[in-house]
Amino acid sequence: MTKIGRSASSAFGLRHSFAIRHSCFGAYKPCETRQGTPLLRGFVISGVAILTLMIQMCCSAPAQAQSPNMTGRWNVEINFADGTKRSLRFDAQDHGKGTFLLVDPMLSRWGPAKPSEAKWTPGDQNSVTFSGAVEFPLGNVGRDPGTLMFKGKFGTPDSISGEVEFAPLVGDRPSKHGTFKAVRAE
Repeated sequence: MTKIGRSASSAFGLRHSFAIRHSCFGAYKPCETRQGTPLLRGFVISGVAILTLMIQMCCSAPAQAQSPNMTGRWNVEINFADGTKRSLRFDAQDHGKGTFLLVDPMLSRWGPAKPSEAKWTPGDQNSVTFSGAVEFPLGNVGRDPGTLMFKGKFGTPDSISGEVEFAPLVGDRPSKHGTFKAVRAE
């Protein structure tokens, strides 16, 4: 019996004797010379088609479970543990690149905010991490430069929530921790 005949018989649980006598793939008789061949050929072809469909469904399911699309504009609301609230816009671009832009009422005293470079990476089970440098306004005259690190999960394809950490670059102060919620801008 040929390799194809062997795989056809084992794939459908047929005995080897049945596969040799009744298979189109048997070496001793071509299919066209036997009676009833179109029905058997249809059975083998439809069986192979069903098997192929089952394999495709099983293999494509994990591919569909990937993280939702991160690229786009996100409005991010931050709530630090000390009660401080901040807002920013995150523009996520392809290849893990992006920009942060502070959206803070205190910036009206300083002039418009300037975008800063950010990066993002997808994680396991719908999680994502994004980070970048920011300068929060501090009172009337100061700025608090540091790095924001967001670790969150997609609740829906258009919302992310999780934890945030702000590590100041100036001084010997500890990091600030809190939570965030990001919603895709329309």
